[in-house]
Amino acid sequence: MSKWIRKGDKVVVISGNEKGKSGEVITRSEDRVVIQGINIRKKHAKRRQKAPGAEILEMEMPLHISNVALCDADGKPVKAKVRVNKKSGAKELYYLEGEQEVTLRQLRKHS
Repeated sequence: MSKWIRKGDKVVVISGNEKGKSGEVITRSEDRVVIQGINIRKKHAKRRQKAPGAEILEMEMPLHISNVALCDADGKPVKAKVRVNKKSGAKELYYLEGEQEVTLRQLRKHS
């Protein structure tokens, strides 16, 4: 269900070093996503004329989209489905929690 993941969604990492951790998607480009607080790496920044010295920055690095899944409020991965809302006619993304249907968000209309 990776094609439904976009900026602002809450996701959980399902494989790799960060398995089981969840966070919000900061950016998505093609098949990579950057998740807040996940896959943090250190980058050494050179000394600039204005800054007093060199520094080590911690920044989130991208993960492949196949390694993450949409998750519920508890941080458990869910299988999202698409349906058309009968009242508004808009498509929405939802998942099943037991017998109950929980709406994640509405999908954009392509016009």
